[in-house]
Amino acid sequence: MFSDDEHDPEGSTASMDQVRDTALLATVRRTLAELLAARERLDAGAYGVCESCGRPIAPERLEARPGARTCVACAARR
Repeated sequence: MFSDDEHDPEGSTASMDQVRDTALLATVRRTLAELLAARERLDAGAYGVCESCGRPIAPERLEARPGARTCVACAARR
């Protein structure tokens, strides 16, 4: 049951928590989608190859962002 934020002293906090949780959930879903897409690229033999220029993506970038689709140079151009 939802609280009546206008009359509930905890309402403001509950609303802020709900907004935060919704944003966190969206971030987790986006990250999961990126990782699943990376897994598909891995299975297809295309993981670690920049989708823009076709050059290899640096291992350091892939370690930091396993779902990276582009190399640092192409990402910077976006």
